[in-house]
Amino acid sequence: MILKRIPAGVYAANCYIIMDEHNNEAVIVDPGGDEEDIISIIEEFKADPKYILLTHGHIDHIGGAVNLKNKYNIPIVINKKDEELILSSAYMFGSFGNGKKADMNVKDGDKLKIGNMDILCIETPGHTPGGMSYLVEDNVFTGDTLFAGSIGRTDLSGGDYETIIKSINTKLIPLGEEIKVFPGHGPQSTIKREKQSNPFIKS
Repeated sequence: MILKRIPAGVYAANCYIIMDEHNNEAVIVDPGGDEEDIISIIEEFKADPKYILLTHGHIDHIGGAVNLKNKYNIPIVINKKDEELILSSAYMFGSFGNGKKADMNVKDGDKLKIGNMDILCIETPGHTPGGMSYLVEDNVFTGDTLFAGSIGRTDLSGGDYETIIKSINTKLIPLGEEIKVFPGHGPQSTIKREKQSNPFIKS
C-alpha cells in the first residue's frame, strides 16, 4: 500500500491518497480543497482513483470533492445521515452543488475494494451523525472522530459527546493496539498510543 497525506483547504484538513502499488487503483479520502495539489500527487504516483471517500460532510473535508469527481469520473461516497445534513444546508456542512446528492451511501460493515485491498466502512458518529471511519489493512482513517491526543468537537450540527465517546470505545479501540490512526487533522497516531495517553479514552 502507498499512502500520501496532503493537508488541504483553508483548515489544512488531512486528505489521503491510498493506492494499491500492484495496480495503482486508489481512493481519495476527504479532499477538503487545493484540488490541484491533490491532482499533482495523483499524477506523480500514476494513481487510478476509483472512489472519493468522505468521513463526514463538513466543508473542510468535502470542498474539493465535486471537482475531483468531475475530473476522474468517480463516485463520491458518504453516509446517508451526513448527506441529509448537506442537503439541508446545515451549519458547517458543505455542498455537492444545487441540492445534488452523493453518488453512493455507505453504512457500518460495508466493504469497498481497490486492487487487492479491502476497505471496511465503520460508522463512528458523534462529531456528526453520519461520521465514518475507513479501515484499510492496519490503518484506520478516522476523520474528526479521533485525533492524536484528542477527539472531534461535538458542538456543531448533529454532534453529541456521549456518542463520539461510544464510537471510539466500541468501534475504534477494539480494532487493536497495532492499528495506525490517520485523523482528519494533525499527526498520525496508533490505537495503543491513544489508549495510553488520550485523556478522553478510559482504558
